[in-house]
Amino acid sequence: MKAFTTHEGIVAPLDMANVDTDMIIPKQFLKSIKRTGFGPYLFDELRYLDKGEPDMDCSNRPLNKDFVLNQPEYRDASILIARQNFGCGSSREHAPWALEDFGMRVMIAPSFADIFFNNCFKNGLLPIELSEETVDRLFTAVRSNSGYQLKVDLDAQTITTPEGETISFEVDAFRKHCLLNGLDDIALTLEDADAIRAFEAEHRQRAPWLFAG
Repeated sequence: MKAFTTHEGIVAPLDMANVDTDMIIPKQFLKSIKRTGFGPYLFDELRYLDKGEPDMDCSNRPLNKDFVLNQPEYRDASILIARQNFGCGSSREHAPWALEDFGMRVMIAPSFADIFFNNCFKNGLLPIELSEETVDRLFTAVRSNSGYQLKVDLDAQTITTPEGETISFEVDAFRKHCLLNGLDDIALTLEDADAIRAFEAEHRQRAPWLFAG
């Protein structure tokens, strides 16, 4: 998993509440578990005017010009702001995979669905909950300034605006440690590899019959 320390990027405003995981990555794309290649299908039903299918070449598909990520100033966005309850619906891990594969690193919203929130941290993404008032101010700033960027410092737990304002955010200490060090569940387990090997060797000596044949 890619470590997260600081990130500065263009902000895209997705002015929608209750964006569910089927909207983030529709169900027909869930057949693959490769964790990569989902970026072109992110928000598929919102980005395109036709129906997307797995392994479809998206380079010539008709675009919905009104959708935010199709607008020139937001095509390279790596920070997404949205409204309440982002990531609700089913628990598909493909949703953070698609966001990460597209190039997103940070999501900012007043609230997130619990499972999606947890899955983001496990896949190198940083979901940040801010007050509705603060999110409103960010929406206004993004819309008023083309190419608006934010700098996110995970260690300091701060967001810095182009105007020099510093916005603090909360993050669980364990999740913060994992993100800063690029540790997913497998990497966390491998941190105890020596202890695991020692236990296995001792167990083999104490119960050799379990390993016979």
